[in-house]
Amino acid sequence: MRLVLLARCTQFWQQALHIVQPDTLLRWHRDLFRHYWRRKSQKKDRKSRIAPETIALIRKMVKENHLWGAERIRGELLKLDIKVSKRTIQKDMPKVRRQSGQTWATCLKNHAGDIWACDFTVVHDLLFRARYIFVIIELETRRSVHTAVTSSPTDAWVAQQLREATPWGKSPKYLIHDRDKKYGQQFTAVARSTGIEELKTPYQAPKANAVCERYIGSMKRECLDYTLILHRNHLSRVVKEYVDYYNRSRPHQGIGQRIPARLGECNPAQSGRIIATPVLGGLHHSYSRVACPN
Repeated sequence: MRLVLLARCTQFWQQALHIVQPDTLLRWHRDLFRHYWRRKSQKKDRKSRIAPETIALIRKMVKENHLWGAERIRGELLKLDIKVSKRTIQKDMPKVRRQSGQTWATCLKNHAGDIWACDFTVVHDLLFRARYIFVIIELETRRSVHTAVTSSPTDAWVAQQLREATPWGKSPKYLIHDRDKKYGQQFTAVARSTGIEELKTPYQAPKANAVCERYIGSMKRECLDYTLILHRNHLSRVVKEYVDYYNRSRPHQGIGQRIPARLGECNPAQSGRIIATPVLGGLHHSYSRVACPN
């Protein structure tokens, strides 16, 4: 009897093979296999270990700071001594685009404490007049050392900015800049008089000055791209406010999400009410703790 049933089943199976193509059968098998492992690998609902107030704070930061990525928010949370993984933050926001690496990474890492970098960027005001921003940044701390705005960046003007950035003998050993003619004889003379050796980048190699380029990029993405500049003095005020925020309140990925002006300070307080201070008219916010009243 069993042999008869087996023979009949075999006949049905053989008939099915004549109807269904082999490729179709294999595709069904692959689809079922994927469905099987998808169901098996689905995680069971688990209770979140993140405090509800932390989740609410993350969502608040996402809502109030549209320019921030997950890693940027993680740095702001670390200021408050709140440790949350990047993946947890990404649940409430799109993925963050990764930045490219640095060509001179090894060299800069070994000598960052003795290196400054400088560069220019240009902004056009309401009447389409070009306004030039000159910046100097310290590589090791990511501190913005000096900024200035002009309509005519001559060799003499740039040399004067270097003097103002190095008072009382406070100067680096090396200064990275490109081969623009604005860094002329007067600029070189001031650099030599203060013991600075110029490191000129290769032609058409912006990544050779990657830290300064990234600083300028941050200034544009986080401030200048969202501000209509009226005139030179207006641009100077905007840049000054951004630099103050950049040095005193903004965490930096390049220094482990720390803040340049607070590198030597102790860990932040773990208790107290969290307040948000608007920066640049609310374009950004700085978060800190204040003691609760008794």
